[in-house]
Amino acid sequence: MATPSPSEFIDALAERVIPVLTPLLQPAAGEVRHRLVLLLNHVLGQEPEAMARLARQRGRVVELSWREWRLRLQASAAGLLEQAPEGAAAHLTLTIAEDSPWVLAQAALRGDKPPVRIAGDVQLAAEVNWLVDHVRWDLEEDLARLLGDAPAHALVEGGRQAAAALRAFAVSLAERFPLRSGSPGDVSPRTRSPDAGGPR
Repeated sequence: MATPSPSEFIDALAERVIPVLTPLLQPAAGEVRHRLVLLLNHVLGQEPEAMARLARQRGRVVELSWREWRLRLQASAAGLLEQAPEGAAAHLTLTIAEDSPWVLAQAALRGDKPPVRIAGDVQLAAEVNWLVDHVRWDLEEDLARLLGDAPAHALVEGGRQAAAALRAFAVSLAERFPLRSGSPGDVSPRTRSPDAGGPR
């Protein structure tokens, strides 16, 4: 019997584990979303241009989805994000088109954007695209406030080295166990639905 590749093994495991974990994690989902919004607003708060762009889109709802998970955010008048009210219609939908956790992890380690299907408001899509391209979290600066400059630099540098080692490991695995032709990994990172608008 052939030994499954890491991608086949991880994807098969995800197919079994995700449906079981989803209902178990449901009670904590609200708190996770709340913490995520706080983190996003912390990052946005350091970028006046990003806040100005979001303020112009106040009340507009963006839905992010992957598999059975959904996150709906709306822009506030202050140029920050908040969770959209229950039942609010999405003006823009961004759906990660890759179901495989293995392929997504490899793309993240390479620094690639995942393939996304975009549907909805063209102007809002353009603003979201600008935010993705221009807003960055300066983790070292935040750590320096808590720990001081030298420890923060050491931690971030250690993290970079660990990420580089993990990236090299993932690349070597991908070379040893290439994805089969026609697999989800063949989807272009710039995939859009026919009714999509805005740059990507």
